[in-house]
Amino acid sequence: MRIDQLSGIIAFLKVAETRSFTRAAAALGVAPASLSEAVRGLEARLGVRLLNRTTRSVGLTEAGAAYLARVRPAAEEIQTAGIALREAKNHPAGLLRLNVPWIAGPLLMEAVAAPFLEAYPDVRLDIVFDDDFVDLAAKGFDAGIRIGELLDRDMIALRVSEPLRMAVLASPAYLARRGAPERPADLAAHDCIAYRFASSRVIAAWEFVVDGRDVSFTPEPRLAANTMPFAALMAARGAGLAFLAEDLVKDQLRNGTLVKALHTYCPTYEPLHLYYPSRRLAPPKLRAFLDFVRTARIDRG
Repeated sequence: MRIDQLSGIIAFLKVAETRSFTRAAAALGVAPASLSEAVRGLEARLGVRLLNRTTRSVGLTEAGAAYLARVRPAAEEIQTAGIALREAKNHPAGLLRLNVPWIAGPLLMEAVAAPFLEAYPDVRLDIVFDDDFVDLAAKGFDAGIRIGELLDRDMIALRVSEPLRMAVLASPAYLARRGAPERPADLAAHDCIAYRFASSRVIAAWEFVVDGRDVSFTPEPRLAANTMPFAALMAARGAGLAFLAEDLVKDQLRNGTLVKALHTYCPTYEPLHLYYPSRRLAPPKLRAFLDFVRTARIDRG
């Protein structure tokens, strides 16, 4: 169907409804002459007269009545779809896909996912835990979570955590058996529990600040895993030293199953940020999640 034919159908429907070219033109915000031309063009393309026109009235021909009966339901569907779309602009609904690192699970998602779904019953969450960087748009994600310093400048970002203080962690039993490292260089003599990126298979480096310089140590792990909670559990059970964010193991530090080592050398990373491309207009489901997370952070202090 050509665009000018669609215009003719709209003009015909409005004239049929109002029984007047003048009133139809006013309703559509066009000149009566333009409306009349659109209807004549539709009649010419269909090869039939749809309207009987006199100086005093406008009426449907038999063909026009039959045509109206066929096209009116379709026009009403189009109108209904437009109304629904306008309403959806302000109503959070649909599937919200998030790409987040493993650490964001215990630090954020475990606390907010269920309450968010309860607050917005028409939204569904699809959370993919992945520490590798992805192209959000290409992979179909609405937003992601990453450490702030790693984000591109064209991203809109909302801070969702405190700065991440890192720590070398071990069980008291391990330190009693093997001794505590005094400097990062001592780590080479210890059993290390490393984090390995799932897709690249790369071992994550442990980063320190020594005499004002950034120093990187990549362990030859006794144990490697691609989830941080598992690394924390293994460290608590005496399998070796792990390098993790303190907020991830607050309970273990509090109850003494894990203790810190090399704390004077451990860095602090930027907070986690929820981010999405600035070129994309945030849909209602994402705006709702942003507001929910922002409020949740205020409530947690």
